[in-house]
Amino acid sequence: MDAPSGGAGPVAGVLPRRVHAGYALGSLATGAFGTVPGLLLLPYLTDTLGVAAGAAALLVLLPKAWDVLVNPVAGRISDRTRSRWGARRPYLLGAGLALAAFFAAIFAAPFGAGAAAGAYVAVAFLAAATAFAFFQVPYVAMPAELTGDYAERTRLMTWRIAVLALAILVSGAVAPLVRDAGGGGVAGHRWMGLFVAGLIVLGAVGAFLGTRAAPGGAVGESEPTLRAQLAVAARNRPFRALLLCFVVQSAGVATVLAGVNYFADQILRDPEGGATVLFACFVGPALLVMPLWTRVGARVGKLAALVAASLIFAAGALALVAAPVLPALATYPLVALIGVGYAGQQVFALAMLPDCIAYDTARTGRRQAGVFTGLWTAGETFGLALGPGIFGLVLQLTGYVSSDTGTAAAQSDTARLGILLGFTVLPALLVGLAVLLLRPYDLTPARLAEAASRTAPRPVVLGNESR
Repeated sequence: MDAPSGGAGPVAGVLPRRVHAGYALGSLATGAFGTVPGLLLLPYLTDTLGVAAGAAALLVLLPKAWDVLVNPVAGRISDRTRSRWGARRPYLLGAGLALAAFFAAIFAAPFGAGAAAGAYVAVAFLAAATAFAFFQVPYVAMPAELTGDYAERTRLMTWRIAVLALAILVSGAVAPLVRDAGGGGVAGHRWMGLFVAGLIVLGAVGAFLGTRAAPGGAVGESEPTLRAQLAVAARNRPFRALLLCFVVQSAGVATVLAGVNYFADQILRDPEGGATVLFACFVGPALLVMPLWTRVGARVGKLAALVAASLIFAAGALALVAAPVLPALATYPLVALIGVGYAGQQVFALAMLPDCIAYDTARTGRRQAGVFTGLWTAGETFGLALGPGIFGLVLQLTGYVSSDTGTAAAQSDTARLGILLGFTVLPALLVGLAVLLLRPYDLTPARLAEAASRTAPRPVVLGNESR
């Protein structure tokens, strides 16, 4: 039977294993959509549709930037939704299926190559980004309403990030193979779009069905306007610090994704299988080190673990600047080191978000998960779009030559230097320096418990009786 739409509040204690698994399945959809456009859309525009690098950067950036406005709206709408499936779950199904259809449309290329093809991609990508907002915002809001336990939220996020890493690995590594098996060019990208759309459907339907037995937490009040939502977030200092850090770091991660094909082609000189190997080296370690990061977080705390993971990412990316003088095989361990840092950065940032929501509830007495997750996903989406936009701008400034043949054109040494710096130094600076933004973050289990105790209702004493 479906979970009710309301309840007394988030459920304390351990969640059933099937809820962990069911909720995590949604990351198939978020991982696929968060990865493949960032990995393949920019090179699809520049090397298949013949769009200039600067224009391609704008076509990738602007539809995702639209989500900065749409995501808070999606959060407010899902906060107010009441149905027999709950407040969030209807969007997992409806928006998830719409996202799959629009994703396939992005790579359908009904106008061939050229300016009209680029404009079509922008419109289809805008529609997909809007559908994604209405899937992701309710999805990210659910953990704060499923459990009130500090450690259980970390376990729930560990499941989610494990599936997310698998989704990123499968979609990011297999999608280029599907494209190449389909003949490359426009035809190959069409087959790839259908493959990824299938992953999105699997994730959306799986999350919808897998969370039907989840405990029903309360979905409380939401602010009526974006300005009011921003005011709520501004008063939550830990959330504000975490969000700013995550947006900048998302941009750094996205520059790595955007540069994989260019780096493999122009730096490693391996246009056939290099991108797949690089991507597997980046994401594969995340699956292996996830339990280790969980233990590290339990020992040193989420904040310290997030800082450590971010610095590992930055160190690996900086070291990779030596790739032109290293054997190709020597670059793969460095990419794996970046992946280790990425895994921890994702786990702890997403585990700290529900803590910020719980802190706000304890401080104000109002549960507004949709407000915070709407702003969070808007920021994350903007960061993930900003990365390819910045990388495309670097390509434009360093003289990258576009092509409409499905094969990259020969590039100058300056363009190759731009690819190298955009793939290494730029993400290292974005991810590493962003940890300075976490200085105001001070949430701990003790701080959360103290905030909850201050707002807990006290018994009314009448004479010798208490009621």
